[in-house]
Amino acid sequence: MTLVLSFGRDDPARVRFAASPLWETMAALRVLLEPHRHAYHLPWLDAVRPQLDHLELEPLLALSPRRGWTPDFLSPAPAGPATDITEQLAQVRLTPPAQVAYEVERALTERHGEPVPAAAWALLDDPAATRARLAGLLAECWRLLIAPHWPRLRDLLQADVLYRTQLLADYGLERVLGDLHPRARWTGRAIVIERAGQRPATAERHRLGGAGLLLMPSVFAWPDLLALIEAPALPALAYPARGIAELWQPTPTGHSAALADLLGRTRAALLESLAEPASTSTLARRHEAAPSTVSEHLAVLHRAGLVTRRRY
Repeated sequence: MTLVLSFGRDDPARVRFAASPLWETMAALRVLLEPHRHAYHLPWLDAVRPQLDHLELEPLLALSPRRGWTPDFLSPAPAGPATDITEQLAQVRLTPPAQVAYEVERALTERHGEPVPAAAWALLDDPAATRARLAGLLAECWRLLIAPHWPRLRDLLQADVLYRTQLLADYGLERVLGDLHPRARWTGRAIVIERAGQRPATAERHRLGGAGLLLMPSVFAWPDLLALIEAPALPALAYPARGIAELWQPTPTGHSAALADLLGRTRAALLESLAEPASTSTLARRHEAAPSTVSEHLAVLHRAGLVTRRRY
């Protein structure tokens, strides 16, 4: 059904952005389950496939039904913009056992047309042990599947946040909330999220109640828009970050010959890379060059008036 997130008086002041390493880890498992729905991420899947034999994925996959409910405690909301994977895994390990039991049971029972693996029911026997086991599996999934690619993923997520915060400064919160996803629209008092492919007559309404809303750009959420509204989790929307189509593409090596004759090959390549704003460290990774070298070339381009820059 349609989901309506209603804003109160204080909620607009508590809208914030944050990227979540643990959310990306959990969302990446969806690509393993449904690769046909995530064609943009097939290069990533090919890259990590050799690591899959070293992972015990069954418990996490059993709790991530294609159509159903996934435990919120497995991907807690980031406490702030600089939250890292270590802090988030610590949050998972501090989840009360009663909450673990409730959410695991709900994930095993609220699913549509997908059988529960017989071994998964054992996850309810000892919630504290299950919590420790799942946290350890998440840490391994992060280490083998996400961490090697995190600099590239983080660059994309940060670029999305920069774009939307500039949108906020230029046009206001209404434009930001109305631009998150084709299925989301802003009414002036609420975000209305339509079910994919239809507009049912019934709607589930959720009042933010002063908690605000966390907006999480996500690489692996595409093409979906996902809402987290169950207490005690903070209300959050995970939306596809901009630029997914080019995320796994190799760095272009070709550039205008005339531009290279004028500026040199390296400066021409850097200039063409800046069709979208990027940091020095991002450009250095993209072009496999030392940050100091990239910084020197950018300084020349800046003095010539060909690029602009600002500190972030």
